[in-house]
Amino acid sequence: MSAPSTHTVQALVAATAGRLEQAGVAFGHGTTNAFDEAAWLVLWKLGVPLDSLDEHAERAVTTDEATAVDTLIAERIATRRPAAYLTREAWLQGVPFYVDERTIVPRSFIAELLADGSIDSWLGEHTRRVLDLCTGNGSLAVLAAMAYPDVTVDGADIAPEALAVARINVDRHGLQARVALHLSDGLAALPGPYDLILCNPPYVNARSMETLPAEYRAEPALALAGGEDGMDFIRALLRDAPARMAPQAVLVLEIGNERAHFDRAFPTLEAVWLETSAGDDQVLLLTREALLAAR
Repeated sequence: MSAPSTHTVQALVAATAGRLEQAGVAFGHGTTNAFDEAAWLVLWKLGVPLDSLDEHAERAVTTDEATAVDTLIAERIATRRPAAYLTREAWLQGVPFYVDERTIVPRSFIAELLADGSIDSWLGEHTRRVLDLCTGNGSLAVLAAMAYPDVTVDGADIAPEALAVARINVDRHGLQARVALHLSDGLAALPGPYDLILCNPPYVNARSMETLPAEYRAEPALALAGGEDGMDFIRALLRDAPARMAPQAVLVLEIGNERAHFDRAFPTLEAVWLETSAGDDQVLLLTREALLAAR
């Protein structure tokens, strides 16, 4: 397909959104609709700040620029790779992170809770050691260190290649002194004790894994697949966590759309469900006492 016949940034974004919509690509890796994804890819390719569409809307687009955008959009459509893998960047709470195919694209709702202070009432002077388990590209570890300047953070993952990406982000944000990265299968290599554990684990159930759009299948399956009911990793985590938690510690756990499976797997567990932009059934908080009581 030849480059769209457009003369301004705004017109190019609109034409690109139409192409993405018509192609039926899937969103959810930083954007939720064709227009926002088109704006992201067009502005990134033009070297324009991603938050300045209004400012640059009437800027003229050259033929060469339109052709370059066309090539990028053609790749997005043909490969079904998430846009973040094409731009090598994703944003959480306004903070930029490097990302590539070695990790899933960061999109955890836990980032919102760190930014808006939703879990702060469970924390205090005792909160000194934080663990980001299944850290992926390290985004939650970095955001936790930014949100709580007095803590040290361990970011842990089972995949060495994911930790290599996390290292890029820890270094990018100058947090080497406060964020340490560890190779660990679950909690196996992490003695603790921790005052706060954050975890966005693999939780997608087997049936959902089979029907994921191509964009999600482009991500490492290890970071997504949670077994038949999505709870395999979580069962081990909730079993092992109390031994790694300080007396007043809490665990903040993301489970996505698996609330029904979670409730069936842990019927006696007293959880505090936290409000996010996706509702109040995606992220929960567990105290050490609640975990012990449910045994």
